[in-house]
Amino acid sequence: MKKIILLTGFEPFNKETINPSWEAVRALAEWHEGDFVVHARQLPCVFGQASKVLHQAVEELQPSIVIAVGQAGGRVDLSVERIAINIDDAPIADNQKRQLVDQPIVTNGPAAYFATLPIKAIVHALREAGLPSSVSQSAGTYVCNHVFYSLMHQAHEWGTTMRAGFIHIPYLPQQAAVHPGAASMKLEDMIEGLRIAIRTTLAHDVDMREAGGVTH
Repeated sequence: MKKIILLTGFEPFNKETINPSWEAVRALAEWHEGDFVVHARQLPCVFGQASKVLHQAVEELQPSIVIAVGQAGGRVDLSVERIAINIDDAPIADNQKRQLVDQPIVTNGPAAYFATLPIKAIVHALREAGLPSSVSQSAGTYVCNHVFYSLMHQAHEWGTTMRAGFIHIPYLPQQAAVHPGAASMKLEDMIEGLRIAIRTTLAHDVDMREAGGVTH
């Protein structure tokens, strides 16, 4: 039996016509190498619904690894998230025009969860491959963090050995073209970055110990 890797990306939001997270994730659907195969799922950019779709995919596929991916316009690199916090505090409305403020994701849930991916090893491998990357100390408080926290809470509640985390990616060049001064990254580099993240996670049961991290 091949190990199942689940990648998720989001639909476009905030008046964008494309979301690089889904474009990169869907390019890797059914990619297989060695003893694993990748499955891809698109999540709605909607509080509550996004985590519901994710939970259903995890229940269906029983993956060994889940990497959720999201767009973070304004970031300059592949940001491997360290921590998810138990709060929805949206700077903009979601795709159902809901703008949650100071709402817990899980009532009486832990304040935060750490990713169980080897985040520093992933960043190290990405940089070695010539791809800009950093450990991020904040996944924000929008739907990306909502999904990240929900994913880690699901893993915790199940007591599963599933390893999971979140990676933020920048705009695509065509998006940055209408956001003057914004950073961008080629889709091909994002796809390769996700390949590296998967291979590195499979190769490291224990993360590297080295200094690093950026607070956005």
